[in-house]
Amino acid sequence: LLGRGNFSVVTEFILVGFSSFPHLQLMFFLLFLLMYLFTLLGNLLIMATVRSERGLHMPMYLFLCALSISEILYTLAITPHLLADLLSTRHAITFVACASQMFFSFTFGFTHSFLLTVMGYDRYVAICHPLRYNVLMSPRGCTCLVAWSWVGGSVMGLMVTMAVFHLTFCGPNEVHHFACHVPPLLKLACGTDVPIVALGVGLVCISTLLGCFLLILLSYAFIVTTILKIPSAEGQHKAFSTCASHLTVVVVHYGFASVIYLKPKASQSLEGDTLMGITYTILTPFLSPIIFSLRNKELKNAIKKTFFSTLYPEKI
Repeated sequence: LLGRGNFSVVTEFILVGFSSFPHLQLMFFLLFLLMYLFTLLGNLLIMATVRSERGLHMPMYLFLCALSISEILYTLAITPHLLADLLSTRHAITFVACASQMFFSFTFGFTHSFLLTVMGYDRYVAICHPLRYNVLMSPRGCTCLVAWSWVGGSVMGLMVTMAVFHLTFCGPNEVHHFACHVPPLLKLACGTDVPIVALGVGLVCISTLLGCFLLILLSYAFIVTTILKIPSAEGQHKAFSTCASHLTVVVVHYGFASVIYLKPKASQSLEGDTLMGITYTILTPFLSPIIFSLRNKELKNAIKKTFFSTLYPEKI
């Protein structure tokens, strides 16, 4: 803490994290490390499979690769520091490192939401306008959609981080979370701007997530209407099976996000908030590659082919 006038200015934060569970820290470390490694390997396997299989060189899998990259970078922004903290006694993070962590976690988190929306639009065009699919989903169009998702995520990350770190932190520096999360940081800020920033950041985040979710719902409303018009049950099943993995990931992603953003403020203890944070920081990225690998038949078969050709080349 640096002195300035009648108060001290915070130069670093202490991430309290899992200090409330000292006897469980080693168990948490091993569990989170395994989940983190699985998330990295799962997403890298998806990317390697899509790259090596020519049959997967289509927009849906290009978006899936972009989603895998955003997921890897999102976990990279938070999990390594969390794992290091679980093994150390001093859980300090500098002011700049805290701001960087917030920027990258929000950037990649919102990029993930935008890409899920783009994937919903892709499924809508494929099922509702199949004859125009190659025109609407041209390589250039797909590249633009991915690029705009990343730009949108970066703008969101920059807006939130600048709004929060523009405030003055002049009192205690203990963040009751395992990462530089907005609500616990706002509790440490001082000044008359804090309630306005809290309201502004909350509204921007919730309205953006809600907007993406409503666009996905709209896509699926048209998709379901079109699928129900298909005369054969086999045709309906085939059309819906191309959406199953995306829809499952959307439910998981927005299910956990709604628990975090829409829960009553006074309903959770600080320890409860920390444990709840694990759902979207570690659990959602962990589940995503599993869902896409198991629920998408084309990808599952391609992964088996790629995996077995690497392990047992003489059998292929």
